[in-house]
Amino acid sequence: MDFLTANRVPIGWAAKAFVDMLTTNFSLFFDWLSGVLAGVVSALLFILQTPPALVVVAIVTVLSWWLRRSVGVTLFTCLGLLLIINQGYWKETTETLALVLAASAVSMAIGIPLGIAAARRAWVYAFMRPVLDLMQTIPTFVYLIPALILFGLGMVPGLIATVIFAIPAPIRLTRLGIISTPPALVEAAESFGATPMQVLKKVELPFAMPQIMAGLTQTIMLSLSMVVIAALVGASGLGVPVLRALNTVNVAKGFEAGLCIVILAIILDRLFRSSDEGEGA
Repeated sequence: MDFLTANRVPIGWAAKAFVDMLTTNFSLFFDWLSGVLAGVVSALLFILQTPPALVVVAIVTVLSWWLRRSVGVTLFTCLGLLLIINQGYWKETTETLALVLAASAVSMAIGIPLGIAAARRAWVYAFMRPVLDLMQTIPTFVYLIPALILFGLGMVPGLIATVIFAIPAPIRLTRLGIISTPPALVEAAESFGATPMQVLKKVELPFAMPQIMAGLTQTIMLSLSMVVIAALVGASGLGVPVLRALNTVNVAKGFEAGLCIVILAIILDRLFRSSDEGEGA
């Protein structure tokens, strides 16, 4: 026992050395990436916060009707957003929404191509699988530390941590959708002379679309679950009042902010849910 504890494997030292290497040799890249991601979030905030709140509510309500054609979903969207305004959390809600949309967009932009690669090459998924397991199971606070070192306080480290936590969902579900394509459909397309890229675009991706949309909704929900943790590294949004309520044992504020997060989650889930999953409110 003493021998084992006296000869520790230098895992922590190796992680610190790796982060030090990144900060020393790639600081310009991380500064550029931080600027790009901060610009994306700022653009979303400008779109959401510049118009009057009621105008944004009207636009989102119309969008919900156009996407779902459901009176229940449209009514819940309108009343839910009006309740958020009534409780005084509109600014925090738009900040959280900007973070969630940015994180979901980055996760899907990276996750879908990786999911396709994992479906096409078994060895790619064999390599990625333990990495994906690690990303979803390692405590979030562990990779918040290097995120803070590399990107500083603010929305960007919260965005990075959210992407790390959420990205396994689109990768796995995209792969599942691709490999679930009936072989007969693929063989029929190939018999008509379709190239692998044409098979992917015309057969596999359309068949996998419900799974990809499920990956999108999962990404959104996972991103929303990170808002409180993102607030710990300086990200604004609904996580801030939740943390303040926790620190001051303020039940009223905590319940109000938590209810706003729930309303936002339900609205986003209903708007981006695949039509194959039903229209229940």
